[in-house]
Amino acid sequence: MNPPLSADPIVKFSNVALGYGDFTVLQGIDIEVRKGQVVAMMGGSGSGKTTLLRAATGQITAKEGTITVFGKDIAQERDESLRALRQRMGVLFQQGALFTDLNVFENVAFPLREHTQISESQITDCVLDKLDAVGLRTAAHLRISEISGGMARRVALARAIVLEPELILYDEPFAGLDPISLGVTAQLIRGMTDRLNCASILITHDVAESFLIADHVYMVGQGKLIAGGTPEELSASQDPFVRQFLKGEPDGPIAFHYPATPAFTKWLDQHTGRS
Repeated sequence: MNPPLSADPIVKFSNVALGYGDFTVLQGIDIEVRKGQVVAMMGGSGSGKTTLLRAATGQITAKEGTITVFGKDIAQERDESLRALRQRMGVLFQQGALFTDLNVFENVAFPLREHTQISESQITDCVLDKLDAVGLRTAAHLRISEISGGMARRVALARAIVLEPELILYDEPFAGLDPISLGVTAQLIRGMTDRLNCASILITHDVAESFLIADHVYMVGQGKLIAGGTPEELSASQDPFVRQFLKGEPDGPIAFHYPATPAFTKWLDQHTGRS
């Protein structure tokens, strides 16, 4: 853990504001992710964690500030150049997004067939190698309906790394897993980051497992970046938000009620007949 940092960040957010329509979800965001690092983006439900992932992959454009990925301003990338950037990334979606009509082997082979011209024997070797890395080489022939949820998450991880990306983004990788599968998945994320010497970003609210494997943690909430540091630094923090989040306390800086927005006020006026 804590490998020597490379000179240039793989991903960099500089004073970034993100949102949808007139609603700003996050603002003033400064984040750096470097090669060899596992970086956790943490926060409560609705805090904007997944919005950060969408911004890093160019699915949404920053309202303010600059997002650079592989040294390029992602807002300036279009069509082929944006696709080329995305091919250097691997994404593990929360639900896995596996093809249920394909078996385990063909799911992992799919990116190779789509984006490379390598031979079938090379595809076989590569897919079996990645399945072996996640402990599922001998499950290659099984249909998705024949494997457990934890195994499916590992198949999705094998597919995400089959092109050996420089950046892997994980959207809630621990959600819905039993304790054993959760621990296995966490160690796979750490191991794959070290094996590929890539950058990994976890979008998560799972404190225990993330703190075991992360080099750096960012916490978002209340529409901004609340804290950033190593797991040890955040564990020692006396910041009220950090303490509330780490301890899972219902009462604290994060209010129970969702904040009112101009869009809600407009909707309420329309539905209550207020002028």
